[in-house]
Amino acid sequence: MMKYKGYIAKVEYDSDAKLFHGEVIGLKDTITFHATNPEELELEFKKSVDVYLDWCKELREK
Repeated sequence: MMKYKGYIAKVEYDSDAKLFHGEVIGLKDTITFHATNPEELELEFKKSVDVYLDWCKELREK
């Protein structure tokens, strides 16, 4: 599990593809991310959450 800004993601590792796959849980929307190593995975998770929050803010402004 990973946490950022109150969001929680579950993470799985695909040994065939040698990729970590993550998905933010507990939302009606889908936020996914992937990376080849744990450090990159954390950055991608944070980036995905930030993009999602920006998108939500845009929707409220319309």
